[in-house]
Amino acid sequence: MLQINKPRPNVEAGAQPSEFVSPAELYTAFRTFLGRQYAVIVFVFVLVLALGAVYIFTAPAKYTGHAVLVIDTHKNQNFQQQSPLGDLPIDSATVDTQIEILKSENIATSVIKDLHLTEDPEFTSPYAGLVGTIFNFVTGLLTIGGSSVEGIQGISPEDRVMRGAVGVFERDMTIKRVGLTYAIEIDFQSLSPDRAAQIANAVADAYVVDALEAKYQTTRRAAVWLQDRLKELREQSSNAEHAVNDFKQKNNIVDTGGRLLNEQQLAELNSALIQAQAQTAEAKARLDRVSQILQSNDPDPVNGAAGTVTDTLHNDVITKLRQQYLDIAAKESDWSKRYGFNHLAVVNLRNQMREIRRNILDELTRIAETYKSEYEISKAREDSVTNSLANIVKESQTVNGAEVTLHDLESSAQTYRALYDNFLQRYMESVQQQSFPVSESRLITSATRPMAKSSPKTALVLALASVGGLILGMGIGFLREISDSVFRTTRQIKERLEADCLSVVPLIKGVGNQAAIKVPAQSAVLAERIISRENSILRTVIDSPFSRFTESIRALKVAIDLARVAKTNQVIALTSSLPNEGKSTIATTLAQIIAHSGSRALLVDCDLRNPSLSRKLCPGAGAGLLEVISGAARLENVVWKDSTTGLTFLPTVVANRLAYSSDLLASDATRIVFERLRKTYDYVILDLSPLAPVVDVRAMTHLVDSFLFVVEWGRTKINVAEQALGMASGVHENLLGVVLNKADMTKLGRYEGYRGNYYHNRYYSRYGYTD
Repeated sequence: MLQINKPRPNVEAGAQPSEFVSPAELYTAFRTFLGRQYAVIVFVFVLVLALGAVYIFTAPAKYTGHAVLVIDTHKNQNFQQQSPLGDLPIDSATVDTQIEILKSENIATSVIKDLHLTEDPEFTSPYAGLVGTIFNFVTGLLTIGGSSVEGIQGISPEDRVMRGAVGVFERDMTIKRVGLTYAIEIDFQSLSPDRAAQIANAVADAYVVDALEAKYQTTRRAAVWLQDRLKELREQSSNAEHAVNDFKQKNNIVDTGGRLLNEQQLAELNSALIQAQAQTAEAKARLDRVSQILQSNDPDPVNGAAGTVTDTLHNDVITKLRQQYLDIAAKESDWSKRYGFNHLAVVNLRNQMREIRRNILDELTRIAETYKSEYEISKAREDSVTNSLANIVKESQTVNGAEVTLHDLESSAQTYRALYDNFLQRYMESVQQQSFPVSESRLITSATRPMAKSSPKTALVLALASVGGLILGMGIGFLREISDSVFRTTRQIKERLEADCLSVVPLIKGVGNQAAIKVPAQSAVLAERIISRENSILRTVIDSPFSRFTESIRALKVAIDLARVAKTNQVIALTSSLPNEGKSTIATTLAQIIAHSGSRALLVDCDLRNPSLSRKLCPGAGAGLLEVISGAARLENVVWKDSTTGLTFLPTVVANRLAYSSDLLASDATRIVFERLRKTYDYVILDLSPLAPVVDVRAMTHLVDSFLFVVEWGRTKINVAEQALGMASGVHENLLGVVLNKADMTKLGRYEGYRGNYYHNRYYSRYGYTD
């Protein structure tokens, strides 16, 4: 298998990577989600659909009787609500009230008694079918111990039966309004189609009868009360009218067309006073203007302010004098130019003009005397009207006190009269209604025998079961998805461990069959020190060189070789977070690939706590790494070889558990041994202990060039791996990459959608790869 790295977006300098998910990515994610959880979704879908089918086949068929009742409320509606559809009055509160009356226990009891429903098994044993049987059984268990209605003291058997029938009746009856109209639908479900229609019509009839009876009782009680009240109101109204007449006679109050006499006089005098004040003000203004002109001694009364007086424009004398003055002035101007300013004739003309001006002033003085006389007359008239108005006001103050009392008496009389008329009208209406009651509701659609069942609805139940099963299945699948906290994709490794996934190693089928390992004879092993070939899994890269497993191990070798370009990468250690994640298998097969390619490779079992690799490859070994470190044995005398690949293996033989294995691995003796291994071999592959249980790996990080971290697909917990690498900083700093081991290739495409598009045998078979 080729090396797999997460593709990196090509982001230009200064550009920000997009945070939006494209529709194609959403589609791919949804498709892969369905691929992973389709089994659960299909199972839940089929289960819910099967439950729906069981319900359809076991539930008893029910039929619905349908009747329509209409209510005429326009006769007694005092307040109406404007309809949004136009001028149609809609009173929702009235219709809702009638619906509650139809649902009332009074109507239910009446219908049950009329139709003898307490004798019908449908109303005494309401739950039928498989679901009903289960419900009745559970209800029976819950009511054991006297907690049911039957255990309540003081209730007769008939009442218990009636209460049970009422409960069934209310459960099976549906009352609803038709749109914004006054029509009300009455639906009743029953096991019998005839019974359903019969009960629906009976409900409508019982409602009409109940309404008529209620109206009759109401009007009868109202008529009795109104009759007594009318006698009291008649007497009170008569007494109030007599009191008004007596008060008018006593206080000499005369009504003239709806107004009192003093009020009329006061209004007339007030109008006359306003006119008199206006005339006085006008006369005063004319007098003041003329007096102002006379006092100013205007030398030119013809062309000056004298011309602004109104009467001068209509006075014949002043008009003639003004005309003479203008003619002489024109002649004087002409002669002055012709004969000179001091000529005798010109002087005579100026004397004539002076005489005319004096005459005009005399005439203005006479007009001023006339204005003064008019002003005095207007002033006298105003004073007279003011005195008369004052006298009327004094008289009105006396009358106003009586008028207030009169208004109170008249208001009381009118109130009693209005009450008497209103009560008399209501009394007549109640008498008419009592003698001939009119129903405000009528049945416009009678219920007929239904032709088809209304419950259970097969199509609806199956549709709801299908939708519900699909939603529930996807919900359970989503819960399983978010609770899956193990490594399944290379993207998870890149994001959570911040390391590249160098290879995805497929799961080799039949791993469980390799638990029993055939151990060679002790003498043969000691004589030749040949690595055991009994474990076929560890020899997969040799036995199946064109398999995907082998190709994935080659990807690790390529990554190691590429890293050797940048730095020394000779000692490669493999570890994992927990045991049994396949690190020993990966270490062995990687060393076999390297050795088979012609390089000098040494595989070392450095798991001093649990040297499982040594037990698999050379179970008869008597000495190994510990003896070499202590100097008790030479390296060439304890190593084992593989004749096929040329791989050299340094085992670890532990008779008893070592308490200080980390100190031993961190010692100078171990460092000296590894320096010798570097000089002797091209590649040194170390099979280390897991990171989480022990600290041996952290103790020898200074001896290792690069680490390969192995995680098991679908088993290694993400948080455990993060914690293990977080505690081993030396491992994380020198981490070459991560190996996703034991991947189920048939399921991997469900988690990484792009793999499903190319990872098929038919593509790899062209290059000789087989599984």
